[in-house]
This record gives sequence, structure tokens and C-alpha cells, in this order.
Amino acid sequence: MEYFVESNSVVRQIWGKSDTILFIFAGAAAEFALNKAVDWLYFTGRLSADPLGRLFSTVSYARTIVFSEKKSALRAIDSIATIHGAVETKRGASIPDWAYRDVLFLLIDYSIRSFEVLERKLTRPEKQEVFDVFYRVGSRMGVKGLPDTLEDWEEMRQSHLHQNLRRSHYTDDLFKQYRSHLGMVRYRLLLEAQILVVPPKVRALLGLRRISLLTPLLGLYKLSRHIKLDWVLKNLILPPKYKDEFMRLDTVPASQQRISSTH
Repeated sequence: MEYFVESNSVVRQIWGKSDTILFIFAGAAAEFALNKAVDWLYFTGRLSADPLGRLFSTVSYARTIVFSEKKSALRAIDSIATIHGAVETKRGASIPDWAYRDVLFLLIDYSIRSFEVLERKLTRPEKQEVFDVFYRVGSRMGVKGLPDTLEDWEEMRQSHLHQNLRRSHYTDDLFKQYRSHLGMVRYRLLLEAQILVVPPKVRALLGLRRISLLTPLLGLYKLSRHIKLDWVLKNLILPPKYKDEFMRLDTVPASQQRISSTH
């Protein structure tokens, strides 16, 4: 059976662990709030009503594509394009191509950043694997102006960060929604996780510190995974509404995960 992402790809290792996805989720929550096209997410009313659910939906689609058989993955990508097309028709305008690229770019970037925070540095070929997967997603969706190489993506990513992000009333409203849905303790943990993974430009726009209070605890957390106690910490971090969904993300067979020590 042919899969959209090869079974031995590091991309499956990245997207096969709930804690890595939690950090991808945290980074996306920060950057979505700053994107100049965030008004498109407000247009349907879904984002303001359930911002965590909307973000989890985006992450879940990406994960489904990573682990699906190729034909199923292509159907999922086509479904995403259809959903966005319907929103464009309803609003009578087109979502800018740069906004589509921004979402793909942040999924690439936070996949890399989150894995490196929790596991190890990725090699250049492994980063290339991450880029290739989301390039194929964007290409299937018909997104224009995609970078052809990892090097081009790195350059465009920096350009997009400086051109397409701004702090607005949408930003402040979204973070108020995050705080309301998470509660103060979990909200503070979200901010600390964001400090660990977001690029300097995002951190500056949000007024976040450079050093996260979670940094000294990362070693303890990694140890807890080895002795199978990380579920205790996840119970404290995860909102009850999404706890079961996130726990089900730990589904990658050991045979499909690379052994970090081999790199």
C-alpha cells in the first residue's frame, strides 16, 4: 500500500506524538492570532466561538494526511480546498495565496521547532522531508508561489514573518478567548510553550519573554516519558474537552519511529 508519507519518514515521528503536536498547536495558536488574514477565520464565526477546536481541526487535518494511504490523503487535501472554496464563495472574495502559504509555512516551521525542543536537532535531509510533505500538500491544493526548495522556503518564511504578521484587535480578542477557554493556569502554560517554539518576530509582536519558565522543566518532562509518567503532566496541561483527543494522537507503532540515537 502506498502512503502519502513513507512509513520510515521523520515526519511520522514528529506527528505521531501528542506532546510534539501540543507544541505545534501552541505555535500555531500564536501565529494565527497575528496573521493579517485572520479576519478570514473570524468570517465563519467558528474561530471566535471555539478557537481551540478550530486550531485542533487544522492540526488534525495535517496529521490525518501524514498517516493516510495516498489516495485517502489526497481526498483529505481536496476536502480542505473545497471547504475553503465554499467560504470564499460565501464571502465573495478570494483568500490571498500568501495566506495559504503562511499556514503551510508555519506547519513546516513548528514541526521542526517542536521536535527539536522535545527531542533533538533535525538533520538537513530530515528538514527536507518535512518541507517536501507540506510542499506536496500545497501543490495539491493549487497554492501559487510555493518555494521549490528548502532553502527558498527558509528565505520566504523570514519574508512572510516580517510582511504578513501584525498585532491587531483580532490578536487581543483571540488571546482573551484562549484564556477564557483554558483557564488561567493552562493559559499561562500555553504562553510558556509559545516562548519555547515561536520565532523571534512572533515573540516580539506578542510581547513574550525570551526565556520560558518551562525550560528548566524540559529535562524532567523527558524523563517522565521514559518512566511512563508523562500522562500525569498531560492531564494537568490539557483541557478536559480535548484531553481524550490529544491522548489518541500517540498512535505511531515503534516500528515506524526512528531511533534518535542513530543520528
